[in-house]
Amino acid sequence: MRKLSAIFSVLVLVLAALPAAFAQASGTVKGVCKDAQGNPIANALVVWANQDNGQKYTLKTNKKGEYFSLGIAPGTYNVVLYKNADDMKANKDLFHYNKFQVQMDESTLDFDLKKQAEEQAKGVGLTPEQIKQMQEQKAKQEKEVNTVKSLNEKLQAADASAKAGDYDSAIADLTAANQIDPTRDLIWFKLGDYNRLSAPKQTDPAVKQKRFDDAIQAYQKAIQIKNDELQSGKDKDPAKAKETLGAYYNNLAEAYAKDNKVDDAIKTYAQAAEANPGNAAQYYFNTGAVCTNAGKVDDAVAAFDKVIAADPTKADAYYWKGVNMIGKATLGKNGKMEAPPGTAEAFQKYLELQPTGTYADPSKQMLASIGASVETSYGKKKTSKK
Repeated sequence: MRKLSAIFSVLVLVLAALPAAFAQASGTVKGVCKDAQGNPIANALVVWANQDNGQKYTLKTNKKGEYFSLGIAPGTYNVVLYKNADDMKANKDLFHYNKFQVQMDESTLDFDLKKQAEEQAKGVGLTPEQIKQMQEQKAKQEKEVNTVKSLNEKLQAADASAKAGDYDSAIADLTAANQIDPTRDLIWFKLGDYNRLSAPKQTDPAVKQKRFDDAIQAYQKAIQIKNDELQSGKDKDPAKAKETLGAYYNNLAEAYAKDNKVDDAIKTYAQAAEANPGNAAQYYFNTGAVCTNAGKVDDAVAAFDKVIAADPTKADAYYWKGVNMIGKATLGKNGKMEAPPGTAEAFQKYLELQPTGTYADPSKQMLASIGASVETSYGKKKTSKK
């Protein structure tokens, strides 16, 4: 019995010593996380990754930006600060430390993004390779700033010349801008505009044709650059980019139309509507106008129908639809003009929407020419039956 008691006593002593031994095999980590303005970063995640055994500890900051944990095994750690769980999944960190040593006592590691940004700007704590990359990035940013400044100066000078009617100088300035940097869609677009607007003013047919050709090529270049940016994801505002792209296609279509390339104009207006559906009504209206001028009656009617479908309140679309339809009118056996079905309704609808509009009198005259009366109740209050 004495021997057993002695063994039991030894076991008790060993067991009593175990917690202390385990406690000495782990450490404590803590710290405070502050953003670039010096404010606490609440609910952030601090991930401690042990480089010796692969074990990870994910700690969350409180409202004061503080984090704390017991039981961290000693070793070499990479420590990463994430704003939230989504950023952690995307591997988008705010800052990180590599090869931080955790001892068996308390280890403190703070994240002060303001201080760290200042130190990085000075190259403190960076490797030679990191310093080189930082210098290259800084040089790249400075070059971009200078390039944008130069391009804006050329663009402003070109706009001023164009407003004064000096398109030659405007074209020269933008051509020089493209020599500085040929990857800016706005420069190409403006170059297209000034070539297109100056073409009709040329007395030499060869020069006039070249201006239209140059305008078309410039617009195509602007469209290519903008499309590439959209497809590659470089453009940070896709919705705005599509609006811009619609405008580019629209002006290219106008250049085609002025150059008597009607089919190309129709096709390009359709691309404008596809790029920016929000302005489709206007692009289809422009299509209808081009077709009307070219005598493509059926195409014009179809275009104005698309305008009406996109915006039933666009009064002018009804008028020009009627004008094109009345162009297909024939003389009946009784000598009276017979217009295609829907002609009178088109003029009636215009008068409903614009009873005193620009085309109100012509609409009434058109109705009279086909023997139709003015029938509209638009804008009039309906009397209630008693």
